[in-house]
Amino acid sequence: MSYTGMESALLDLEKKGMLLRIHEEVDPYLEMAAIHLRIYDKNGPAILFEKIKGCRFKAVSNIFGQPERYEYLFRDSIAAIQKLIHFRKDPAAALKSPIKNFSLGLKALNALPSKGSFSSGKFKEVKISDLPLITHWKEDGGAFVTLPQVYSEDPFHPGVGGSNLGMYRIQLNGNDYVHDQEIGLHYQLHRGIGVHQTSANQKGQPLKVSIFVGGPPSHTVAAVMPLPEGMSELQFAGLLGSRRFRYCHKDGYCISLDADFVITGEIIPDLNKPEGPFGDHLGYYSLQHPFPILKVHKVWAKENAIWPFTVVGRPPQEDTGFGNFIHTLTGQAIRDEIPGLREVHAVDAAGVHPLLLTIGSERYTPYLKEGRPAEILTIANHILGTGQLSLAKFLFITADNSKKLSTKNIEAYLTYLLERIDLTRDLHFHTQTSMDTLDYSGTGLNSGSKVVIAAFGGKRRELTLKIPGKLKELNGFGNPKIILPGVVALQASAFADYQKAKVELLSLEEQLRSEELKELPLIIVCDDSDFISATLNNFLWATFTKTNPSHDIYGINSFSEFKHWGCHGPLILDARTKPHHAPPLLKDPETEEKIERFFKKGASLEQFR
Repeated sequence: MSYTGMESALLDLEKKGMLLRIHEEVDPYLEMAAIHLRIYDKNGPAILFEKIKGCRFKAVSNIFGQPERYEYLFRDSIAAIQKLIHFRKDPAAALKSPIKNFSLGLKALNALPSKGSFSSGKFKEVKISDLPLITHWKEDGGAFVTLPQVYSEDPFHPGVGGSNLGMYRIQLNGNDYVHDQEIGLHYQLHRGIGVHQTSANQKGQPLKVSIFVGGPPSHTVAAVMPLPEGMSELQFAGLLGSRRFRYCHKDGYCISLDADFVITGEIIPDLNKPEGPFGDHLGYYSLQHPFPILKVHKVWAKENAIWPFTVVGRPPQEDTGFGNFIHTLTGQAIRDEIPGLREVHAVDAAGVHPLLLTIGSERYTPYLKEGRPAEILTIANHILGTGQLSLAKFLFITADNSKKLSTKNIEAYLTYLLERIDLTRDLHFHTQTSMDTLDYSGTGLNSGSKVVIAAFGGKRRELTLKIPGKLKELNGFGNPKIILPGVVALQASAFADYQKAKVELLSLEEQLRSEELKELPLIIVCDDSDFISATLNNFLWATFTKTNPSHDIYGINSFSEFKHWGCHGPLILDARTKPHHAPPLLKDPETEEKIERFFKKGASLEQFR
């Protein structure tokens, strides 16, 4: 379906009963986000907020909250894009059936951006303060754009051919920003816009940036898409939306002619201001740090513009839909890029980047009867050097020659791996390395460690479903709980510092040194055993967002030999909250009470009360 903008897409969703309108006035401070979270939790539809307090524009959220919505929005292009991605790897395949693939070639014409002219009749100049200034969490530093399309060009190769369209966090007000004149940009320097900023710095000039909000949903998806080399986000937006990306230049800035809103401005070299805090997708606040500011040039809006937004918080949330959709489109492309890789699953409940579950192949050493990791270690290194996958902290990898194992069944996958792991051999650390900017479990901003856990071969153990007696009578550790087969939680006192933690964990090792715990390969030391063992998602979130492999992994009867670390007894992960961790996101009770009015009888959200 070819949508001309956000409004046409929403009207199409409404025809299918996939859109709900809120007619009452809603406060953009906390209320809109709280409503979104409640509707998302109930697997509800997209939400159109028709009356926003203090703002004349409408806003919409939860467009991508359920798979059926993005499958419906892009129903005419998904299959074609999957084929095009395949043909990029094997162009000769298209030539084998030229008539059959003729229509595919016609669709590919949508990849060509279309240059037009700016019309002041369609766009009206507004101010930042006229926009829907939505604050999501109580400790947020201000209002943020959560679904922006941030456009920049390579200063050495200007024009759309050398452009980048990415989704980076934009803070609209608060902190030290000059009202209506400055906004904040949060991005990592290795991302596309960071490369452009580095080039601009080399030339000693500001970087011109345009921020598009709204437009066809395909433009939003294009901004988060990890694309193969040689394909631009503008091309992908046209392919996915079955409509060429329409643009022009005004005052030296690129304007998306289909966007609902456009913000233009310049990033001044070496001019940073504090950005944040902001509730983020790991389920915690990302803290305040200096990031570049955008000196606002002009802000444009269409007459009936609609502002799309989402709410990020403890996963899963609406942004899970992006990840699922990206996998639907490009899953085969990742396998093509990394030979021997069968499956990769960035676990959303663990915050996406901290935990990867993968399945590779083992063809190098079939003559070794006991089986040992070989090819999967090569695959693991390739994974950690590939795009967003490089942000992983914990990379679990195994091989399954029966091809019955799936990373999507997380409990079955972990059981399979823990049944086979050799803790003296299968742990491979990367210390003093880079981490996700938003992950505060490491030793500093962007700094931390990684571990590859690679297990292959025959079954080594039966995993216990009972708590060993010794774990019920430990000094300093209590309330043992089974989390999964072979995984037990132990509750400990609050984490003070790493020196004290080392003493505590060495005490645990001493108490369990002589125990036979072969059926228990993994112990999680935590703040609350009841919480972490209550659900699989609690375990994944509390464990993998709170641990830094180099600092928080211990083992019973551990050893270090020729630079290799391992253990003869259970592996221990210290998943307690550390003093340097960011605070978790908590709903505001007062706001939760306020939004009850929307769920009362006769109100817009009555069906969800």
